[in-house]
Amino acid sequence: QVQLVESGGGLVQGGGSLRLSCVASESISSINFMAWYRQAPGKEREFVALSTNDGRTRYVDSAEGRFTISRDNVKNTVYLQMNSLKPEDTAVYYCAAGRSSFDSWGQGTQVTVSS
Repeated sequence: QVQLVESGGGLVQGGGSLRLSCVASESISSINFMAWYRQAPGKEREFVALSTNDGRTRYVDSAEGRFTISRDNVKNTVYLQMNSLKPEDTAVYYCAAGRSSFDSWGQGTQVTVSS
């Protein structure tokens, strides 16, 4: 399993932006799927964004147009650029990776959006 370390979370006002980073312990160029999930207090973990190694991306409807997932294969890092943040985006954000399923997860980074 690849080790994943997230960073970049914090407290931001509504309408603001944050960029999350997820650094992998090995090359991500051969990892088919890298994604961001989030879990808000009292709720189940939900999918946010997906990046495939052939360049495809996918987003949850609530993030479409506001969030952008990207990869830097040289730095073995996946990013989640989050713009126009809303209080309902408050959650712990997790990075996930896998070649056929998500078998590696990071420890999470807290994002708090104030109204």
